[in-house]
Amino acid sequence: MLIKRDRYLNKLIRKEWNGQIKIITGIRRAGKSVLLFELFRDYLIQKGVKESNIIALALDDVINEKYRDPYTLSAYIRNRCSDSSQKYYVFLDEIQYAISNEEMLHPETPIKLYGVLIGFLNLKNIDVYVTGSNSKLLSEDVQTEFRGRGDRIHVYPLSFKEYMEASGLSESKAYDEYSLYGGMPRLLQLDDDEEKYNYLNDLFEEIYFKDIQERYKIKLPNVLRSMTDDLCSSVGSLTNASKIADAVNTHLKVKTNSETISKYLSYLTDSFLFSKAERYDVKGKRYFEYPAKYYCTDIGLRNIRLGLRQQDKPHILESILYNELRIRGYAVDVGIVNITEKNAEGKRTKKDLEVDFIAHLGPKQYYIQSALNMDEEEKEKKELRPLLAIQDSFRKVVISMSYGKSWIDDYGVLRLNVLDFLLDENSLDR
Repeated sequence: MLIKRDRYLNKLIRKEWNGQIKIITGIRRAGKSVLLFELFRDYLIQKGVKESNIIALALDDVINEKYRDPYTLSAYIRNRCSDSSQKYYVFLDEIQYAISNEEMLHPETPIKLYGVLIGFLNLKNIDVYVTGSNSKLLSEDVQTEFRGRGDRIHVYPLSFKEYMEASGLSESKAYDEYSLYGGMPRLLQLDDDEEKYNYLNDLFEEIYFKDIQERYKIKLPNVLRSMTDDLCSSVGSLTNASKIADAVNTHLKVKTNSETISKYLSYLTDSFLFSKAERYDVKGKRYFEYPAKYYCTDIGLRNIRLGLRQQDKPHILESILYNELRIRGYAVDVGIVNITEKNAEGKRTKKDLEVDFIAHLGPKQYYIQSALNMDEEEKEKKELRPLLAIQDSFRKVVISMSYGKSWIDDYGVLRLNVLDFLLDENSLDR
């Protein structure tokens, strides 16, 4: 089944021949290769590009192992594109295989691949597209190593809307499946629960963990697995390296420290398995480095890592909403609103209230609360309290399963049904 990924395909089309290296990043098996090697390739052929003018190499395939040497790769591409009267498209898949462990582990070591890719830009008859599954190797280096000549597109697992349209399920049935197994594209080709469970579990064990262990020379693989479990279990909760270290030490009966955990956390986020949401003081206009929240890139991976045991629906919903905001291009923080109130003795005390998400995109900003149910008065007060304490004019939103048709209440807060939000990218501006 070939799933349409028009969000990303249209971005690639707009970036054709823009004089930059198109860098497609994202967690492995999210659909980067299909986007480039099938969807974009089919588009090019349909508009008249000859197949012989599309040079495609999958560097994670052992058959192309010799091209993992940057200079061998450069010679091959230049030879294939030697006819200056022709225009060529160069597709390089999983480009991190052309970067040595030594180059990655030692920041002071120049990365040969970057020089090779920049050199391709001097050839005016080729347009270069690469994919990668590690942010340290590519996305964070776009502006520095590529000197502003890299243009990044990040590919996520299927959004709920993509999943629903491809599956053909009803909205409610699609949400039940999506909130359990997530949006890794291959799931739509699997028929039963056992196959889906085994597939997602194998992704962790046979691809994600092995990639991280081999590339970063992990000395404590059990610690990496245990902290991954802790992150999956504590979705929606504030945490830091010290807290995770304590949990790992208790669970494994080993002695690790926050420095090792911090390093392993960076490996998990660099591999796009998790994303970090930092705390932002709404009134003080400043960030707090610790603690923070970590969200698994795909809710199905999170659930399977926990053996489907922790079906905490409010936190599952929070994760789905967070990932949807990221898919739509928003930078997402956790909001902190400081208020002063009187306690039972009449003394004035300060208290921090939390806003689930502060979503930024260009000049737009939204304060968003995620609430599975809003049927009780106490729940209503709790979710609205931090929003009403914010004095600026940016939109305040509550997204809940309890709501039917969306409306704006007397406080100016937009109330949105979960499915309406997930299926309508313009819903926040209603």
